[in-house]
Amino acid sequence: MPAFRFLSHALTHVGLVRRRNEDACLDRRDIGLWAVADGMGGHEAGDVASGHIVAALGELDMSGDLDARASACAARLTEVDAELRARAAMLGPAAVIASTVVVLLADDSEYACVWAGDSRLYRWRAGELRRLTTDHSRVQELVDAGLLTVEAAARHPEAHIVTRAIGGGRLEFGHLREPLQAGDWFLLCSDGLTNMLTDSEIARELARAKAPAQAAGRLLDLVLERGAIDNVTIVIVAAEPAD
Repeated sequence: MPAFRFLSHALTHVGLVRRRNEDACLDRRDIGLWAVADGMGGHEAGDVASGHIVAALGELDMSGDLDARASACAARLTEVDAELRARAAMLGPAAVIASTVVVLLADDSEYACVWAGDSRLYRWRAGELRRLTTDHSRVQELVDAGLLTVEAAARHPEAHIVTRAIGGGRLEFGHLREPLQAGDWFLLCSDGLTNMLTDSEIARELARAKAPAQAAGRLLDLVLERGAIDNVTIVIVAAEPAD
């Protein structure tokens, strides 16, 4: 018998400034697969890139153990990277069709994450919010080198520049795999959320929520109240005992 059952809720919103939503998301709790992709604004067809990523992941065969499934995701994303670069090349030498991505996979005892870019995965466990991914971005490199504080990074003029993406920059995935615990909640999101709310504000709303849909809706409401200058995508996953 499965040790856990998963409850999840996904939503995406164009925001209050942009005309087009270049975010996309995937909610496949039936197979333990969730994803957020954020098309790179300012480039050609960011919505095409994020949509292609989500569609490709949704078609994967998720049989096998967690390692096999994570490897299958990375392999398919590598194929999508090549496809997007080829499509961009047809538009001209400077064209880019690209997107960040963060993928969460889970089974009866563990979870895994594969990501590229600055879309994030957080875990809420025992009253504590922890960011599990590290941004693949110019400012994160400065923070890691001790040249910039975390507080200053959010206000840096190059805060929007990612160094890894599907279809642009360098393709190199971040990976993690850890044990799953009953009561774990996960938040996958685009930077349209994290550029508007602090981690402590996100933690406060997760602490108050009784269900993933309630938490996702409240987080979106807060972003909209503050002007929602970018597209925002939120996927929340809760792991509960199967019995």
